[in-house]
Amino acid sequence: MRNGLILTISFLLAFILTLLPMPEWAIWMRPAWVLLVVIYWNIAAPDQISIGAAWLLGLLLDVLSGTLFGEHALAMTIASYFVVKMHARIKMFPLVQQGLCILLVVLLYQFVIYCVQGFIHELPKTKLYWTSSLVSMLLWPWVVGVLRNLRYRVRMA
Repeated sequence: MRNGLILTISFLLAFILTLLPMPEWAIWMRPAWVLLVVIYWNIAAPDQISIGAAWLLGLLLDVLSGTLFGEHALAMTIASYFVVKMHARIKMFPLVQQGLCILLVVLLYQFVIYCVQGFIHELPKTKLYWTSSLVSMLLWPWVVGVLRNLRYRVRMA
C-alpha cells in the first residue's frame, strides 16, 4: 500500500511540474519530468513500474497536454522498454554516466514524438526542440536524489 502511495505522489508531482506555465523563451527547455520519474522507477523498482504503466502514464500525459492521443504513450513505452532491459547495468553506473544514458533515452523519446509529429505535419519550427534532453540530463542527479531520499524515508521495498 505504501509503495503505491509513493509512486502515485511522485507521478503526481511530475505531472504538476510538466503542466506548470513557463515563460515563452524557456518553453523548449522544459524537462521531461514524467519520463524522468518513469525512468527512475524503472531503474530502482522495475517490478513496480512496468512498460504498461509507462504506456498508461503516456496516455494521461497526452490527455493533460492536449497532444495527439497516443503520441507520448508510444514514446514513453519505447523509452521505458530500453530502460527496463538495461536497468541492472544503468543502476551500477555512476551518476555522470547515468546522466549520459538518460540523455540518450530522452533523445529517443523526443525523436519518437518528432516522428509522430512529422507524420501529422506539425513539426517544431525551431532546433531548440532538442534542448529539453540536455536539461533533463542535467536535472537527473537532482531527480535521483529526491526520489531516492523519499524511497528511503518511507522504507519502500
